[in-house]
Amino acid sequence: MRETVLITGASSGLGLEFAKIFAYKRCNLVLVARNEEKLLEIKKKLEKKYDTHVEVFPQDLTGEDAAKNIYYFTSSKGIDIDILVNNAGFGDFGKFSESDLKKQTDMIEVNVTSLVKLCRLYVRPMIKQKYGRILNVSSIAAFQPGPLMPVYYSTKAFVLSFTEALSVELRGTGVHVTALCPGPTVTDFANRANLEHSGLFKNLKNASARDVCIYGYKQMMKNKVVVIPGKLNKLGIMASKHLPRSIVKYAVYLIQK
Repeated sequence: MRETVLITGASSGLGLEFAKIFAYKRCNLVLVARNEEKLLEIKKKLEKKYDTHVEVFPQDLTGEDAAKNIYYFTSSKGIDIDILVNNAGFGDFGKFSESDLKKQTDMIEVNVTSLVKLCRLYVRPMIKQKYGRILNVSSIAAFQPGPLMPVYYSTKAFVLSFTEALSVELRGTGVHVTALCPGPTVTDFANRANLEHSGLFKNLKNASARDVCIYGYKQMMKNKVVVIPGKLNKLGIMASKHLPRSIVKYAVYLIQK
């Protein structure tokens, strides 16, 4: 029996690559993103290439009822979700005092609130069937404060902490949860976050979305809780843990600036 995977932010970047990987693994898919036209195009290509079934649901995750709408959509169709991939998210580069407040609060809605709601809605059926996986996309940003992107870094720190805590609560249930923490990656994220001038993306090596997702998939299937693609990313995180926070925050600022 084929597993069914729900992926948010599935129209591009990591979400699209995850969709391709799970389709190749002969899973059925429920793809969620804002752009219905892109979703329908992806559905057509994946169904033709991989002989799988794809449902699409256009939804802006900033809405208060967004998660409920997604859950109602799958429930009304009798679709049991075996794997939930909370991939949707975005950032914003620049001084917080000069930022667009709505964009910052929308970021919290997408990166944190919708993720928590979707986890809560889908984890109970998973526990009931004694099987399930949840992959929450965090970032290496979760491991340190992020001047010039303070809200984004904070949301990813929440995702990491939330996932680690949930992994303990779910022990023995048959449900496993993973936090994927990539570094700079070649996706549309940089353009949406105004990161064209950030040293983070200009000076550091950017991984391919495909490589990040393949690594994330393999580690998730091994029931790993925290997954960090790339040796340099791992070394950077280890180094930051042994340095005073007062130094780390300024180091991040200089890299970003």
